[in-house]
Order: sequence, then C-alpha cells, then structure tokens
Amino acid sequence: MEYKITTRSELETIELAQNLESEKFPNMIICLNGELGSGKTVFTKGFANALAVSEVITSPTFTVIKEYKGELSLYHMDVYRLNGNTEGIGIEEYFNKNGIVVIEWADTIKDILPEERIDIKFVVLDENKRVIIFKPYGKKYEELCEAVL
Repeated sequence: MEYKITTRSELETIELAQNLESEKFPNMIICLNGELGSGKTVFTKGFANALAVSEVITSPTFTVIKEYKGELSLYHMDVYRLNGNTEGIGIEEYFNKNGIVVIEWADTIKDILPEERIDIKFVVLDENKRVIIFKPYGKKYEELCEAVL
C-alpha cells in the first residue's frame, strides 16, 4: 500500500518529517528518492530537528555518510555518487547500529537495502508543491504510516 501526501512548502515537508520522527524506533531505515531539489534533504533536516540533533544538516554528497547525535543516532547517507557500487563503504553495518538511517538516492543501492524499511519518493509539481509517496515494507513500517499519515 502507498500513502500520498501533498506539501505546499518546505515548512509543510519539515512538519511531515517531524510527524514521522514522533514514531521513530531503533534501526529505522528511511529511503528517500526523487530528483535533485525535490526535498530529500529538507525532509531530513525536519526529521533531525525533531530528533534533537543540534548540528546543521547538509547533504553528505561528497562524504557519503554523516553521523549525528540526537535522541537516537542519525546516519544520513547520500549514495548518488556511488553509482550503485557500495563495496568497501560499510553501509550495511549502519542498518543495525540502533540508530536511524536516512538514505538519499536509495534506489541506486536497492540490492543491499533491508527488506523492512520505508521508501519515500518526492515528486516535484511546481516550485513549492510536492507529492510525497510513502511505501512501507514490513509490519512496523505499515503501522508507522497508519499512525502518522
């Protein structure tokens, strides 16, 4: 099942991320997809803010993985530049560190993603408007969507 939400501003995207964060759990995997500038990092900023991360969130485009301390550790990944080659990076190790993993451009590494996760796709409608499509994989992610969407 998919859930679709339309946001009309960055603030609404941030609020949506904060709502999702309210139902967080250890080893949560959030996979973000969408074109450049569609709202993936904005969403992550909102999630991190609600998680009480004090650092400024930026896309880890060149570092691949950034780690932040909050109520739970946040592992923010941008795998765009890997072109699907994750060998030697250790991404899978983060899936069981009792934190939350947010992966931008997750479609490019589908073969290593856990079966249980939530996929979130950002579709640009205009300068401010986005359709955000949530697709849960696994019971706890389905319950998460039912609780907040």
